[in-house]
Amino acid sequence: MRALKQSKDNKASDVVQSELLMEFFKKNPNRDVSHPEVVDWVTAEYLKRTGKVFRDPDRGIRKLHQTGYLQKIRKGVYRYDPKHFKTRELDDFTSAVKEAIFKRDDYKCVICGRGRKEGFEIHADHIKPKDFGGKATLENGQTLCSQHNFLKKNFKQTETGKRFFIRLYELAKKENNQPLLHFCAQILEVFEKNNINGHIVWKR
Repeated sequence: MRALKQSKDNKASDVVQSELLMEFFKKNPNRDVSHPEVVDWVTAEYLKRTGKVFRDPDRGIRKLHQTGYLQKIRKGVYRYDPKHFKTRELDDFTSAVKEAIFKRDDYKCVICGRGRKEGFEIHADHIKPKDFGGKATLENGQTLCSQHNFLKKNFKQTETGKRFFIRLYELAKKENNQPLLHFCAQILEVFEKNNINGHIVWKR
């Protein structure tokens, strides 16, 4: 019970801290703000309002940038653009569209097939990323588990696919599963033929 209470307290603290960071940037829109200026204000303001120490403002700033709420101008300098923020919100899936994506994909990751029934967390992912103009539509959505959602965000769609089929190819080779080996080889040959993600080496 104590661990559960501590977890809830930490979550509440995170929300307050992120809201405080956004409050600062909303008071300073369309301005290049240096890292020390943000940290000085939020640590002092958090102490004044809660009597507690804001322990890791750097993590909060990075998270706001990573989730698209802040633009990174250069190292240690961020900008909040209200127009960009509103556009970002419009590009996020609504709850109804998310549910429609999950239902269409049978609540399973389209890459590995793991899903809610097996206890895995699932995410509604943009096939064409928001940063490249991808819309928050059912057609542009797919269900991914946490692992493949993370991989896609780090390696992009085609890179994730190629890495997945290389792993599957190696497994089929190890198990001497000839039909699966042939299937993976055909797909990987298409990558090679079209020079897609050539930096990812497929060892036959």
